[in-house]
Amino acid sequence: MGKEHHYHTTIEWTGNKGTGTADYRSYERSHRIAVQGKPAIEASSDPAFRGDGGKYNPEDLFLASISSCHMLWYLHLCADNGIVVIDYKDEASGVMEESADGGRFTSVILHPVVTITDASKIDKANQLHELANKYCFIANSLNLPVKHEPVCRVA
Repeated sequence: MGKEHHYHTTIEWTGNKGTGTADYRSYERSHRIAVQGKPAIEASSDPAFRGDGGKYNPEDLFLASISSCHMLWYLHLCADNGIVVIDYKDEASGVMEESADGGRFTSVILHPVVTITDASKIDKANQLHELANKYCFIANSLNLPVKHEPVCRVA
């Protein structure tokens, strides 16, 4: 067994408008996500589910965690392979399908645009996305494949 890492998050519902969950329309979906020693995140549900569109929702955070984990592994692997990355931006996309039993994400595609300093390393830089996906803790915890459509540029 490998080394264990433990995480703790506090979720506090802030959407009680005075009558609690007396009915489906009587409460807000607002809540606060907190981790000790870090700034809180104000969140809600997606507007499709009566949420506040100005706040992060679980689906936003799910997609962001996949993209962030992939990027961190990718940068690590580039550093280990002598590839100097000077810029990285990913506009990740995901599809969630509702069903009678709730729903689930059916696809996630990362669209990383990476800028490196050496044109001779573009092929290797693109290949490292597969390895980053293999090592990503979040991707390894999912029941759907994470696809990649990378673009690599030279500064």
